[in-house]
Amino acid sequence: MTDSPEYAIQVSDLVKSYDGRRRAVDGVSFHVRQGEIYGLLGKNGAGKSTVIKVLTTLIPPTSGSAMVNGLDVRRDAIRIRKRIGVVQQEESFDYATVERNFDIYGMLWEVPRHIIASRKEELIEFFNLTESRKKRAFELSGGQKKRLQVAREFIHDTDVLFLDEPTVGMDPVMRRDVLNFIREKVRDGLSIIFTTQILEEADFVCDRIGIMDKGRMVAEGTSRELKEKFGSMKKLSIGLTDPVPHEIAERISRSIELVGGITSITVTGREMNILGLDLGSNVKAIIDVIGSLDVSIDHISLDMPSLDDVFLEAVKK
Repeated sequence: MTDSPEYAIQVSDLVKSYDGRRRAVDGVSFHVRQGEIYGLLGKNGAGKSTVIKVLTTLIPPTSGSAMVNGLDVRRDAIRIRKRIGVVQQEESFDYATVERNFDIYGMLWEVPRHIIASRKEELIEFFNLTESRKKRAFELSGGQKKRLQVAREFIHDTDVLFLDEPTVGMDPVMRRDVLNFIREKVRDGLSIIFTTQILEEADFVCDRIGIMDKGRMVAEGTSRELKEKFGSMKKLSIGLTDPVPHEIAERISRSIELVGGITSITVTGREMNILGLDLGSNVKAIIDVIGSLDVSIDHISLDMPSLDDVFLEAVKK
């Protein structure tokens, strides 16, 4: 793998096994450009957290290569740690106050005191922590703790930032503010690996997305590219006049499957979502099936799949 200043992260044929038998990461390759937000998505156990642990030098790879800003994770762990920031799901510095958390982080990163003081005030205000600044971290709510975890990483300058589900517990307004804040930092040259279970976030903030499943990279591209990759798949959304009982929903699903080209069918209350190929030409047949079971339709729409649909299709086995 050629070291390039264009890339903040380069991963090639990365393998990690904890027990010598099962591979938590199985031959993963991808890159993150300078000034890019790369979304790493996957179900629990897909291997994305292991990839991040390797890239942040917490664990060594079994084989393959991984570079962070041109530095090898095996040989240059100490140098890498001085140039990255990490927001993990685990909490730290619980007994320090909100203010003291910023001071500790600044001192650890050898940030001059006057810069710590200035940035601390800006971050406390932006992340809406003013009323909590004298509280110890363990006294904060879950959303407040997460805001503190994200905010304090910006007390120091980093080249690459790893954000592991950074908006968990935040209300929708703060979540969007934080995502916009992250995008602004990327415009200043920061590179980010971003994991989330909220695919709407990935659609909004990520420049490119990699989807992992069972240790492998199963799909990669921009949100638009991923949707176009599954472009032959369409989503038919049908609103029903009344909720249908479970047994009727099962009969509808079995009957629609006979139409052909159907990937998946979900019926919840008054909503029915169908994914499949050539749905446009099969809409009438599907409507006829539903009508034959005395179920009334309120509205219907045919759209491109959402990122959620693409994710579910990519990891479907």
